[in-house]
Amino acid sequence: MKKLLFMFIAASAFSFASCESKQEKAADDAAEHREDAAEHQEEAAQDNAEASKDSIDAVTPQ
Repeated sequence: MKKLLFMFIAASAFSFASCESKQEKAADDAAEHREDAAEHQEEAAQDNAEASKDSIDAVTPQ
């Protein structure tokens, strides 16, 4: 009986350890979303900087 109880406890411990909670998944998804947003914002800033440089070069007499 003790062996059966021990096996059940061990199996339960492994199953709980391997499960990802909904809160953990939500936190991971939110972090990934923030990273994606930061990358898009950085790309937009670089594009704006290049556009500004191009417009300055276009009006600057050479």
